[in-house]
Amino acid sequence: MQITHNFDGGNIEVISADRPENIRLEIRKDNNSDFYQWFYFRLSGAQEQDCVMTIENAEGAAFTGGWENYQARASYDREEWFLVPTRFENGHLIIEHRPEFGSVYYAYFAPYSMERHADLVAGCQMHPDVSATVLGQTLDGQDLDLLTIGTPGKGKKSMWVDARQHPGEIMAEWWMEGFLSRLLDDDDPTARVLREKCVFYVVPNMNPDGSRRGHLRTNACGANLNREWGVATMERSPEVLLVMNKMCETGVDFSLDVHGDEALPYNFIAGAEGVPSFTKLGQKWLDDFQEAYKRFSPDFQTKVGYGVTPAGKANLTYATNYIAETHNCLAMTLEMPFKDNADLPDPEHGWSPERAARLGADVLGAMLAVVDDL
Repeated sequence: MQITHNFDGGNIEVISADRPENIRLEIRKDNNSDFYQWFYFRLSGAQEQDCVMTIENAEGAAFTGGWENYQARASYDREEWFLVPTRFENGHLIIEHRPEFGSVYYAYFAPYSMERHADLVAGCQMHPDVSATVLGQTLDGQDLDLLTIGTPGKGKKSMWVDARQHPGEIMAEWWMEGFLSRLLDDDDPTARVLREKCVFYVVPNMNPDGSRRGHLRTNACGANLNREWGVATMERSPEVLLVMNKMCETGVDFSLDVHGDEALPYNFIAGAEGVPSFTKLGQKWLDDFQEAYKRFSPDFQTKVGYGVTPAGKANLTYATNYIAETHNCLAMTLEMPFKDNADLPDPEHGWSPERAARLGADVLGAMLAVVDDL
């Protein structure tokens, strides 16, 4: 029996694995950081054996509320990911499973590899309306990809969409895959009209280094990118600085920053109500977008989410707040669950890559509903 993690996005430390019924594990912290929660590992040699895997440092994870009513994902083929019995008990996360095959992967959420990211960018650039460029390099020397969809012109809106500032929030790039697939569908009338009205600037993965390293929340040097806006440097957070500079070139009429939430079992939006310049018009934009998103996706809701930040009290190092204040635009953060959508649960798969991608596709209707008013 072996447990390994030396692959793209892998993260686990083995304390002991002598017996299937008593496998003891720990999650490795992000580099130069105390954040941890993302895990991803392979178990081999335990076919048809009852395995009990205990993550002993779960209590110290970044968001312990994320373990309540949570179930880990497992896959034999790394395509279909299903839920396995999991419980949080006495500060430990305990995963119980009897593998049907000789090799099985376990993860906090269905992974999205940097190879799949490269395929996504390469595939999108084959569309005649898409230009794939590299904004610059990360601290580990990886490319920071930008997809520009459409040609700038008079009256066209500048629409920015990014994902995975927090690399362990994997559902964000699955969402991005669904969003891009529909936006580039020439048989989709909503997509065609949006491409006529707008130019899209899309960063499918803001944090390649954290993604490959198996981090939950930070880049290669331990910087939380969603606390670097307005203060970013090339030495600490080049990913943010490169995007900030490009935004200054293009202007921003709309920004959607796509994330995942460890604790809340819902899809919801966090707005920029707390920035000093927030206006009644900004509130109308935010409300109209959310109401439209609900019409186009039953998976999206507005009853449960984060509390609204008091006026003028927003942290301007958050992407949404910085962008709203700097560019006087509609800027939002989309959050998706690691657990499931409590309104429409799926007992077998939970919140899945397929459902995240569908939510990404459905956002086009909400964008079209508000774009003329921006």
